[in-house]
Amino acid sequence: MANDLENVIIVGSGPAGYTAALYTARANLRPLVIEGFAWGGLLQQTTEVENYPGYRDGVMGPEMMQELRDQAERFGTRFITDDATKVELTDGGVHTVWIGDDAYRAKAVVLAMGAQHKKLGVPGEELLSGRGVSYCATCDAAFFKAHETVIVGGGDSAMEEAIFLAKFAAKVTIVHRRGEFRASPIMLDRARATENIEWLTPYVVEEFVAGESGALASARLRYVETGAERELAATGAFIAIGHVPQSELVAGQVELDPNGYVLTEGVSTRTNRGGVFAAGDLVDHTYRQAITAAGSGCKAALDAEWYLRDTPPDVEARPPSEAIEA
Repeated sequence: MANDLENVIIVGSGPAGYTAALYTARANLRPLVIEGFAWGGLLQQTTEVENYPGYRDGVMGPEMMQELRDQAERFGTRFITDDATKVELTDGGVHTVWIGDDAYRAKAVVLAMGAQHKKLGVPGEELLSGRGVSYCATCDAAFFKAHETVIVGGGDSAMEEAIFLAKFAAKVTIVHRRGEFRASPIMLDRARATENIEWLTPYVVEEFVAGESGALASARLRYVETGAERELAATGAFIAIGHVPQSELVAGQVELDPNGYVLTEGVSTRTNRGGVFAAGDLVDHTYRQAITAAGSGCKAALDAEWYLRDTPPDVEARPPSEAIEA
């Protein structure tokens, strides 16, 4: 076990984690970031980012995450590029984060593990990710001007994605596995009122197929009721079937909503554990943008700074909770 008691440990990276690191580092708290092997979060999986303020000509996602990381490091942030395997959270005492057999102790912890897009798990999905297959129309729709595109999903998120994408694409086909939709009536009405949105139900995607260029050319679909297959030409496919917050590490130690997102108090980033804060897509099932994640990372850093300023000197005397293994 490490002998040093850290001021703050940030678990996870991405815009939320790195922004929290930047702010706590500039507050002279010398944060330790356990950033994970897949550091940088979902933006490491994207290509060009055009909607983050300050990048007039856009920036590649991995490049932007490297710059955020470098900026935090400039002010004294320390990084461990490994995955946290266990946490031991207290209520206002010393918290412990484990990487295998190595334990790191801190007065405050910022949780920023993010969320992952739910995937279909069909052939071609991984191969064509970033080459026609996307998980965020708000991020990537502008790259598909005048293209024929597909939205896979049946909830409000799928309708929102389709309506936004329809502003750019020549055609948007919503593919859903059932004839009924989980989306709210108002969102369905808006989508149905959009002229260049079409519907294919009940169909499921069996495969994404590349063209000669190596980019997406079509989707192979199966009609649920008969098993009949058809090919749908599409150069853009957006998967909108939800997200999975990466909260397994803290399940049972901080309060989660029914979908696994960490709950915070009011407009703050405070969890139900004293000295434990949460930010980014781990708490946000509404906006899920890089800029909103960065903003909540800033809030978590300020909340942690204020908490440490007011923490009583007997912090180490408080008992730990039971640890939950990842």
